[in-house]
Amino acid sequence: MPHNYDKYNKTVLENGIRIVTMQIPHARSVAMGVWVNVGARDEKPEEGGLSHFIEHMIFKGTERRTALQIAKEFDAIGGQCNAFTSKENTCYYARVMDSHKDTMVALLSDIFLNSVFDPGEVERERQVILQEIRMLEDTPDEHIHVLLAQAVWGNHSIGRSILGLPQTVIRFDSNAIKEYFNRAYQPERIVIAAAGNLEHLSFAESIARTFEVVRKTDGFPERSRPTMDWVATAHPKDLEQVHICLGTKGIRTTDPRRHACVLLNVVLGGNMSSRLFQEIRERRGLAYTIYSFVSSYCDTGLLGVYVAVEKSNTQEVLRLIAKEMRRLREKPIDQSELKNAKEHIKGGVYLAAESTNNQMTRLAGNELNFGRHIPLQELVDEIEKVTTEDISRLAQETFHQNAVSLALLGPIDENVSYEEILSL
Repeated sequence: MPHNYDKYNKTVLENGIRIVTMQIPHARSVAMGVWVNVGARDEKPEEGGLSHFIEHMIFKGTERRTALQIAKEFDAIGGQCNAFTSKENTCYYARVMDSHKDTMVALLSDIFLNSVFDPGEVERERQVILQEIRMLEDTPDEHIHVLLAQAVWGNHSIGRSILGLPQTVIRFDSNAIKEYFNRAYQPERIVIAAAGNLEHLSFAESIARTFEVVRKTDGFPERSRPTMDWVATAHPKDLEQVHICLGTKGIRTTDPRRHACVLLNVVLGGNMSSRLFQEIRERRGLAYTIYSFVSSYCDTGLLGVYVAVEKSNTQEVLRLIAKEMRRLREKPIDQSELKNAKEHIKGGVYLAAESTNNQMTRLAGNELNFGRHIPLQELVDEIEKVTTEDISRLAQETFHQNAVSLALLGPIDENVSYEEILSL
């Protein structure tokens, strides 16, 4: 399939900051993201939630602009601006019409480099984040994923909530936030990605004028590799449904088997024709929402399943999930099922490529994880190479009795041995 998404360029500033761009001349927008390879897993226990707190505070005023001025300037150019924190990365991003890209660069550069972390704003935002933590606890289909991570990775930082805990968040002050920001946001951890109707050299020059001031400091530790525990945890709560999340041993982000893992996920529960969706929702009507997912990090990962069911159907649904996992482990999928999974992934890849936001995110992810650009055609070629034998081998390594964790949230029967029901 022909495409014009390979006009890629990269510049590395003297301090180590990387600038990667994709020129898409027919686009009328430009998406830009300032990515930092720092997230929740890099925090000490007493720092839990600091990365997320910084993400909020970045928009709360700089030496030149108040929070209101920042909001007004983005609104005045019809721009979209936001940020997110994950286990391993923090990103500040925006998307504007190509005619406003210089304003976008100026705004993102200012909030990233010149935020003042005003004590008054810190106190106000603390209350917002405490509300966000409570909201997560009131959203069982999201909270259950946090509970699964805690079950699998225990006290390791990768198992903790990105939001932090109330007892940690309540202690953060302006000085703690500044100290962590200056220590963690090292130039070699920063990637600035942009995609759309832009010219690389002029974009890189505008970035260099401001970001070359970032200097390396000492004291930020390397990541420790987590160990994985395979346990079942039950969390009784007065809810209408039992929310179930189970995880098996996945793969790291750069694992050569990553394409086989994505396809295995599609076959298991990754779309409406997947085995779990068809068996549990369509044929039996036991759940409205059921899906499988892949969570990959630089040194570990999970292949998981989420489902919400009535209490009376909990045991039957767990048995059916285990049955489908055993079937994938014991019998190769047929060629037509593999072909359909490949077409599903390829369709998603090419449709996403039409968004400058998605292209920007893909540029940054490849640079952070692989240190290079991966053309779409190379990605598609790697997907096409996956065989049914590759998927069978991965299923055999993934779906076995001694490597599965389970978290349940809701009206749980505490007298049931869920480990025995989920027998692989």
